Amino acid sequence: MKTLHLQILGRVQGVWFRESMRREAERLGVTGWVCNRPDGSVEAVAQGPAEAVDALVEWARTGPPQARVERIIQTETAGHYRVFEKRSD
Repeated sequence: MKTLHLQILGRVQGVWFRESMRREAERLGVTGWVCNRPDGSVEAVAQGPAEAVDALVEWARTGPPQARVERIIQTETAGHYRVFEKRSD
């Protein structure tokens, strides 16, 4: 089981990033959460089998079509999540 905290920087708000990430996480069987940050970035925690979490991170490097991801800061973290949820701002 792998758990990563992600801060996704770039043009990632107002482009359907959170909902797209939630759907991709669900497709991959990854749990955790995603939310917008006041600084314009998107924050997420992804938990699941290493291959699935890595696939979600790889997806996040591009995101939905209108996103322009500049950088992802990732760190290992802890916690236990049952679903992947889109949190409000």
